[in-house]
Amino acid sequence: MSEEKGATAHTEAPPSPKAPKRREEREEVVIRFAGDSGDGMQLAGMQFTNETAVAGTDVATLPDFPAEIRAPAGTLFGVSGFQLNFSSHEIFTPGDNPDVLVMMNPAALKVNLKDLKAGGIIIADTAEFTEPNLRKAGYETNPLEDGSLDKYQVFPVDITTMTLRAMEGLNLSQKVATRCKNFYALGLTSWLFTRPIEPTIRWIQNRFKKDPELVEANLRALKTGYFFGETAEMFAVQYEVKPARLAPGKYRNITGNTATALGFLAAAERAGLPLFLGSYPITPASDILHEMANYKHFNVYTFQAEDEIAAVGAAVGAAYGGCIGITATSGPGLLLKQETINLALMTELPLIIADIQRAGPSTGMPTKTEQADLLMAIYGRSSDSPVVVMAPATPGDCFYMAFEAVRIALKYMVPVIFVSDTFLANGAEPWKIPKVSELPRIETEFRTDPRGFQPYLRDPETLSRPWVRPGTPGLEHRIGGLEKEDITGNVSYDPANHEKMVRLRAEKVARVAMDIPLTEVRGDSSGKLLVIGWGGTYGAILEAVERLRAQGKSIAHVHLRYLSPLPADLKNIIPLFEKVLVPELNMGQLVKIIRAEYLVDAKGINKIQGQPFRVSELMEKMQEFLEDS
Repeated sequence: MSEEKGATAHTEAPPSPKAPKRREEREEVVIRFAGDSGDGMQLAGMQFTNETAVAGTDVATLPDFPAEIRAPAGTLFGVSGFQLNFSSHEIFTPGDNPDVLVMMNPAALKVNLKDLKAGGIIIADTAEFTEPNLRKAGYETNPLEDGSLDKYQVFPVDITTMTLRAMEGLNLSQKVATRCKNFYALGLTSWLFTRPIEPTIRWIQNRFKKDPELVEANLRALKTGYFFGETAEMFAVQYEVKPARLAPGKYRNITGNTATALGFLAAAERAGLPLFLGSYPITPASDILHEMANYKHFNVYTFQAEDEIAAVGAAVGAAYGGCIGITATSGPGLLLKQETINLALMTELPLIIADIQRAGPSTGMPTKTEQADLLMAIYGRSSDSPVVVMAPATPGDCFYMAFEAVRIALKYMVPVIFVSDTFLANGAEPWKIPKVSELPRIETEFRTDPRGFQPYLRDPETLSRPWVRPGTPGLEHRIGGLEKEDITGNVSYDPANHEKMVRLRAEKVARVAMDIPLTEVRGDSSGKLLVIGWGGTYGAILEAVERLRAQGKSIAHVHLRYLSPLPADLKNIIPLFEKVLVPELNMGQLVKIIRAEYLVDAKGINKIQGQPFRVSELMEKMQEFLEDS
């Protein structure tokens, strides 16, 4: 049987039911897919996200990976989840509590049921609710049968068995055929929420094009699930979420790590320089290395080093050689790189360090999110050694802040630490693709004239020193880690010179504030409460503040993307409010800086659970703070 004929035989739609399904419109839906790591829930979630983006609705996602690489199948700590929120209006978070759980085994249900809204939908693969799996999950009886789920809408579907039946006639092992059940679940969910499956069909055809049988198998599973929803009597209602009103333009669905890589690439193109990325694989930063490796034809060089120190050393060497030198890591790697970052600071080279934060300390919870590297990024080197630190606010914003990190590093000849986090790195949103003409050109100039050259002559505005490609005739010079004499760059132990150079390096970082745009205050320009956030907390804080403002509360939101130096106008904004509140996914780091810098009695909302803030919990804390006299 040819592939085309086989597809026709097994994917043709069954006859429609006699009575048409009722369609119910919703403004917003939150869905969570969950199962074992091998059940393909991340892939199902991402494909549903792509379908949703194509349909024109706004969307935000929260992938949640297990920290165990090979957790035993069916156990609670092996559950992998993917949550997405899609809406007919603008949204800022992946949602607090899901409306729908798509559960592939009892462990997934056990872990996630506590979050499901009352009356929510549960789609469960009945084939996996066996006695051994129930015991692994800690169930004494089958929750699909014992009445414990009566307050929910439960749809028991034998996903595994129907997937295997759809594979009949294909030369696939049962193990391989069973792996297609994630596409069955995706097809069923796509039908239930009127998502177009054509983007997933194209993805399958492209992804498995070297193996026609896998193409056929996954298409069968997808369409069988889709048509089961259409014909099964248990589904009397189909739900629809209308497209959102987004700004005109061309959009794509993008994760934070992909946006970061593209931001670095775009900056290199606008600067007209080669890009070198030296990196050592570490969760959750590895995707940046993987993404950049695809762009060798754009004068991009990627180097997977033997360790974190070698990776940053190679990046410093690339910067010395006239390239854009970048290294990407997470908290443990940033710690190891600090001595070499100090070398870049002393030699005043434009090094960019991408720190994609995860829950620590040590190995910690490597797949979970946290914001606990801020003090290390700002203060984590020996001696007085300030560098520029900036942080994106959303997955799409990772592009612009990565671009900005390169621009600032080149303009001021200074190391820049780009601080993202796991929530942003793995999360996704519709991203309006910018036109090249909208991106600022990054001016770079290499010194070629030997007349009057000194390695530490400074630009009067930025205090940056000349950038010289090695081998330029007449511009031979020596730089290194020992203290430099002002102007000449010679090694110097003079006390007065040391103080002068320390202060010059600090002043250069301080002058970056000249490039920081005016701070945006969302909400009241003055009043009772100012909420200051940074990084991936943006969406949850903004939505909480907006909801409280709709209730008439005197509250405003400032989100900082530049953390060292801080915006120059922030000192004028803070005194306009009676109280300052700083939500962070750590024990209180930015709040310490705000208190020290502005001598204000700022308070913190702190969460260190490896999970992002929920809008509801922020609203509760903000409300308490507003009412506290």
